[in-house]
Amino acid sequence: MANTTAGQMPWNGSGRRRRPHGRAVSRGMVMERARLTLYLLDRFWRLVSARAPGAPLTLAQVVVPVPERLLIAPQDLRTGDPTRATEIYSGRFAFAGKVALLDGKTPFELDPPSREWAEVLHGFSWLRHLRAAGTTIARANGRALVGDWMRNPGRARAVAADPEVTARRVIAWLTQAPFILQDADHDFYRRFMRSIARQVRGLRKAANDAPDGYPRLLVVIALVFAGLCMSEQSRLLRAAQKRLSEELERQILPDGGSITRSPGVLIDLLLDLLPLRHAFAARNQPAPPALMNAIDRMMPMLRFFRHGDGAFALFHGMGHTAADQLATILAYDDARGAPVANAPHSGFQRLDAKGTVVIADTGPPPPLAASAEAHASCLAFEFSSGRNRIIVNCGMTSTNREMWRQVARATAAHSTAVVGDTSSCRFLHGAHLTRLAGVPIISGPRDVPVQRGGREGAVLLRASHDGYAEPFGILHQRSWRLAADGSRLDGEDMFRPAEGAPSVMPQVPFAVRFHLHPQVQVDRLDDPSTVLLGLPNGEAWAFVAPGQQVVLEESVFLAAPDGPHRTTQLVLLGALDELPRIVWTLLRTREAQVPRGGGSRGSRG
Repeated sequence: MANTTAGQMPWNGSGRRRRPHGRAVSRGMVMERARLTLYLLDRFWRLVSARAPGAPLTLAQVVVPVPERLLIAPQDLRTGDPTRATEIYSGRFAFAGKVALLDGKTPFELDPPSREWAEVLHGFSWLRHLRAAGTTIARANGRALVGDWMRNPGRARAVAADPEVTARRVIAWLTQAPFILQDADHDFYRRFMRSIARQVRGLRKAANDAPDGYPRLLVVIALVFAGLCMSEQSRLLRAAQKRLSEELERQILPDGGSITRSPGVLIDLLLDLLPLRHAFAARNQPAPPALMNAIDRMMPMLRFFRHGDGAFALFHGMGHTAADQLATILAYDDARGAPVANAPHSGFQRLDAKGTVVIADTGPPPPLAASAEAHASCLAFEFSSGRNRIIVNCGMTSTNREMWRQVARATAAHSTAVVGDTSSCRFLHGAHLTRLAGVPIISGPRDVPVQRGGREGAVLLRASHDGYAEPFGILHQRSWRLAADGSRLDGEDMFRPAEGAPSVMPQVPFAVRFHLHPQVQVDRLDDPSTVLLGLPNGEAWAFVAPGQQVVLEESVFLAAPDGPHRTTQLVLLGALDELPRIVWTLLRTREAQVPRGGGSRGSRG
């Protein structure tokens, strides 16, 4: 598939919203500004209170002595690739889609080709590749590179000091310590211990003001690892363990989802928390109940977000699913039961019938402080049949994320309705504010009622959201009906006046978008309201929108393992004052066939 660029995006949804109207809307703007002000004040207070000399004893003030030795080394559940070790030894550092050649320098002396590249370099996760090689040369190379960093972190010092990057580095050094320190001389050993103690001291302060969500949890996890692995750290362990319990109880919701609403966070967290649980056992210490409970709640949610091909649904920053990592985590799942269907706390619903799966976003955006990576995806859904994904969201790429981030977060990048070429959420903008607070969601849907039921074996789901109430005075309602045999999905998108808005619908255009997976082949039929969707296994589905013309537009699938791919989207266009209701159907017209030639069919988009 050909790659595409940000300048070729086929939609206009930018995340900005039109100027709202009416007194009720003005009150909404006041509330929005109040929420943003409280958020900025909270960040400032966290920064100041963590450093106040008269503050009560906190994690930031725990003394971290230089350890005499390391007591244990954590497991690393992420897979190493020995071929990457050969590249690193030859001076070729390929991270985050960028390649840098050393040319006689250390990697830390280079000008980083991108911030993402620098984050991976200074996070030292690549040490696992050297360890996977298991050779004396790889060990000496890893030790030399750690020594180079200890002498001079180089040009990207600000990146190296970032709390999340520092936490990754601390965990990587502790995890790979047996590999790095084997055959090391006493001088290197002492420098290593002093350096890791100094980094842990820096993390103590960052635990209070690190960005909410996964970055803050990762910092605390790194501190707990340090308390378990390094000698003479009993006070650090007690304080970090207490803070970890607080964060897990706050960030992991009762149904097992993350406060960020990102499916990908569950994978990353479990890859950190499962080794942490094992580290407590290795030290003959009971793991905190909050840790055990969080793992138990999160495990079923892994199955909730999976399609038949094993990949996760693409919501709120989720990209390509690393199958090896997911398989490793699922090996720890003792229940192995059918996925739950209803995740009300996380704001998602799952419909499942005979291998046909619908996963829908039916929740408001995360809290402002945890929304830095959240998407404007309310009432978006994904649809798959067996091992074939059909309707998807665009997802998020693992490389060049800064270029794609805001495009991918817009409502138009999701399989849902877009009103007035605007997103259902509003993102913070302005150079000064975003430098301070990132790009969180500052307003969006607040009321998302959900109804779920069944009729004659079919599963019914209806939800609505008020994300367009302020700018346009309307509510978007979407309904799904999945047949008992999984062969048919009926849908309806309806727009109606919001409470307190004029009863006359505004003259505003809308577009209902259905992004297709790149493997789907699209064929036009004589009927403009129908298109045929062909799958690689010979299965075929008809998409029908009675009385409407199905428009084919370009789209982009960002979650492919090798970067963005062109694909196609089906679009139903209308105006609120002329067509407040659209119905559509996905109907299986041909069962899967045994492939004859072994080749796959591509998209014509």
